[in-house]
Amino acid sequence: MLSTRHLPSLASIRAFEAAARHCSFAKAARELDTTAASVSYHVRCLEQETGVRLFLRFAQRVELTESGAAVAREATAAFDALRASFLHAAAAEETRLSLTTLPSLGTSWLTPKLGRFRAKHASIALEIELSADAQDLVGGRFDAAIRNGYGNWPGLRTHALFPSVFMPLCAPALRETAKALDDPQRTLEVPLLGRPDWWALWYRAHGRMPLPPASHFGPLLSAEYLDIAAAVAGQGIAIGSPILFRSEIDAGRLVPAHALVVGTGRTFWFTYPAARAQSRKIGAFRDWLEDEAARDREAARPFLRKIKIVEPQS
Repeated sequence: MLSTRHLPSLASIRAFEAAARHCSFAKAARELDTTAASVSYHVRCLEQETGVRLFLRFAQRVELTESGAAVAREATAAFDALRASFLHAAAAEETRLSLTTLPSLGTSWLTPKLGRFRAKHASIALEIELSADAQDLVGGRFDAAIRNGYGNWPGLRTHALFPSVFMPLCAPALRETAKALDDPQRTLEVPLLGRPDWWALWYRAHGRMPLPPASHFGPLLSAEYLDIAAAVAGQGIAIGSPILFRSEIDAGRLVPAHALVVGTGRTFWFTYPAARAQSRKIGAFRDWLEDEAARDREAARPFLRKIKIVEPQS
């Protein structure tokens, strides 16, 4: 006999509920993608465990007993409520998109564009976290990411946005001073801002070696957008992306300090778990993001035509 603190197995209850709705073990089996014998077995186990006869069995059909019909009403109501809860949770899940992305891209490129996404998809709330490290998408709390790399991440779908490139950028007042980048006889009168490894690649692509000494570099800041902010303030020549910081160039706050654009073959990608490929919110953000990236690739074509790919030295 069933105790008051014990429930029968969920598999048995599920088999009984389906059989009760269909008044057929065979039809219940088709719904549950199993066999009629399996449904009959689970129902029999349920009857034995509870001590309640749920079905009358005839040669070609089954029929609920009075007790079985009473239990079936409660079971169906419970499963209907459970289905509704899952549907409600799934609908709520599709109204909030959690994204992780790189600090400079998120600050300088993505955030200023988000108003256009909001205008098209007001029902989707965005949560964006900036992180220099790649966050877990398969088992983590993020739905998707914008990453920099080669796009070969197991278990993830990837969509290329635009290449990862860099070039010297400076305030207009330093344009003349920046000509020293092209003249090995001239000494730089202002600091170099940004990652020394990017400057090393740029100098190697330009054919000027060795890299200027450490004394020629300004403060090492934690993100590319901070180097660009220092360059806008006239504190030196930064190495940065003409795509991420195109708004600064268009506004005249920055100018190319040299025409050479360098890349390493890396790309910015929108990426998400392959298992989430049918998610409507991810699809909406992907389509919008690809449109934005295509517009910026077209606007940056004068720079992208000049890219020189240099592989980092190990």
